[in-house]
Amino acid sequence: MSPPPPPLGRARKRDAQLFDPALCDAELVDVRAQFTQGRWARARSLLVGTGDDWDRRGHRVVVLAQTPAATAWAREWLLAEPQSADAATLLACAAVFTALRGKGAPDAADEACRRAAALLPADPTPWLGLLLLSRTFGTEEEFSRHFDQVRARHREHHHAHHLMVAKLAERNPAAGQDPLHEVYDFAAWAAEESPADSPLAVLPVIAHAERYRVLAAIHGRSPEAAAAHWAGRRARQVLRSAFDWWLEWEREDHPRNRVDLNFLAHAKLCEGRPAEAAALFHRIGSHATRAPWSYPDLDPHKAFLAARSAALGTA
Repeated sequence: MSPPPPPLGRARKRDAQLFDPALCDAELVDVRAQFTQGRWARARSLLVGTGDDWDRRGHRVVVLAQTPAATAWAREWLLAEPQSADAATLLACAAVFTALRGKGAPDAADEACRRAAALLPADPTPWLGLLLLSRTFGTEEEFSRHFDQVRARHREHHHAHHLMVAKLAERNPAAGQDPLHEVYDFAAWAAEESPADSPLAVLPVIAHAERYRVLAAIHGRSPEAAAAHWAGRRARQVLRSAFDWWLEWEREDHPRNRVDLNFLAHAKLCEGRPAEAAALFHRIGSHATRAPWSYPDLDPHKAFLAARSAALGTA
């Protein structure tokens, strides 16, 4: 069983940190502050120390790559250490986010990721960069190929599986509430293929939320439609299994743990189980994530605060 949740503390202090992509990685938060100021030595030490913890490495590189002037500082680091796979990977992912913001060329980002991949072939992170890039600019075939490259290097890659679920959920929107939609099959397969303590056990909940995003954006988010999506037999089974997994395993050590907890809290509220959602909000603390609180077209900050207040009875 999960231990009792810690006290929430002052809401004002907690809310100031909402939506920080670093989540609960305090070391990353400190290093990011220095990296933003051009002091890349700490970033170097952080990534060296992360080693082949691939989920943590991907999380840290993605967060650092989104910082202001990440390209300039990563390039300076690479000039100082031309054979550094860490510097090349960070520079490549910074190029990816520059392209995603419409300020860089996707082809240049693609080439940078492939150069980084050649320096450390076992690392899935450059392929994660290519997956992020092809999510927006590539074909479905390219996206699937890049996912396979990530999974070949780390079968349980958390971020990559979330991206694949989001992509699959967008297929065939005309099928509506079809319980046999391929996104559900994929999520169930990935969860079943993973060890018992793997956070991918929550992936079927992610699939249900991503499909809700797609359907609500097309058909509207009326109370009746939402109830039909979240109160069906499949949804109930998925949510019960995921919540039971959390009670037994609660992978606090995983760098993207709060992503799963946000999706699970959102789903529990949609299911109409505020007491279970409240336990999850205690664990989430200040580490809210924009998805799924923005689904389908909401202000995530307002939606998260309203949901938390509803669950905790502080509205």
